Amino acid sequence: MGKRWTREQAWEWYDALPWLTGCNFIPSTAINQIEMWSADTFDEETIARELGWAADIGFNTMRVYLHDLCWAEDADGFEQRIDRYLAIASDKGIRTLLVLFDDCWHEPKPGPQPTPRPGIHNSGWVRSPGREILLDRSRWHALENYVTAIAKRFAHDPRVLAWDVYNEPTNLFLPSASLPDDEREAALAALQGEQDVLNQASIDLLTNAFSWLRAAGVSQPLTAGIFYKNDALNAHLLELSDMVSFHHYQSGASLERFIGKLKGQGRPLLCTEYLNRRDGCTFESHMSVFQRERIACWNWGLVDGKTQTKYAWSDKAGDPENPIWFHDIFESDGTPHAPPEIDLIQRLRAEADAAV
Repeated sequence: MGKRWTREQAWEWYDALPWLTGCNFIPSTAINQIEMWSADTFDEETIARELGWAADIGFNTMRVYLHDLCWAEDADGFEQRIDRYLAIASDKGIRTLLVLFDDCWHEPKPGPQPTPRPGIHNSGWVRSPGREILLDRSRWHALENYVTAIAKRFAHDPRVLAWDVYNEPTNLFLPSASLPDDEREAALAALQGEQDVLNQASIDLLTNAFSWLRAAGVSQPLTAGIFYKNDALNAHLLELSDMVSFHHYQSGASLERFIGKLKGQGRPLLCTEYLNRRDGCTFESHMSVFQRERIACWNWGLVDGKTQTKYAWSDKAGDPENPIWFHDIFESDGTPHAPPEIDLIQRLRAEADAAV
């Protein structure tokens, strides 16, 4: 079984790369991971068009979520579609950080996916796996088969930059964010009763998934990101990961302080989520710092679409639309939401390339 990379191995890998900058990508025609990857809704044309817009502004990497249910229902077809996506991305000069599991948002269901709820951020994004499988450890062998199959298929594929093993383990609260106050309180109270059991299951699955990937012999590095203040969980994430990855949706000043702490790990840093324009987390406040510090970075969202992440986590149905988008860069027709941001992204990319 493979072992966690040494610091020397991590830096050797990272130093050979250009400055990595990109976004979390899902085509605008998909509401969630299942719709992105299912045979009848896999939209190559939109993927190619939108990745082209990303490449045009200087992005050279995408962070993309997979889903265990897609593999369980159609393993060969799912793997072929991943291969096809990677071919499209590679043709645009883009390498991909693949995400295997995710605790955020709603429960997954097979078949046709829901239509977006107007005005609601990620109204259809789904967890992987869902609560039912997470709490039934007798079914984790199927999750091991999923991880092992995907890992072995792409273990030495240069189009796969790295593996983000589990997104935000134990983050179970997001579905309540956009609910009316009374409904939100009831939802949080219901969750409280099983939170400890769910959290432990997530942490155990996280640990197992790292072991399954290493046993599969992947040549790419593994990581799972810090996303909120939980010292015990964060210590575990750090000890498992080859690279230190993190999410940051707060101010530029807090980013500088946080980076200072993470540098103490002595490993390359990757910010796998950022961009919260409403609270001062912008390309100007964050991407400029990432370029200066040579930290790989992926903002959330590329094109306004069915995920509706231009709305904030707490926006509610019927709220007036805020002219300041929360996430995302382009309108559905490729028009930039904020043209000065494009100028900044391209300038930072050019400066980073010239410094090599």
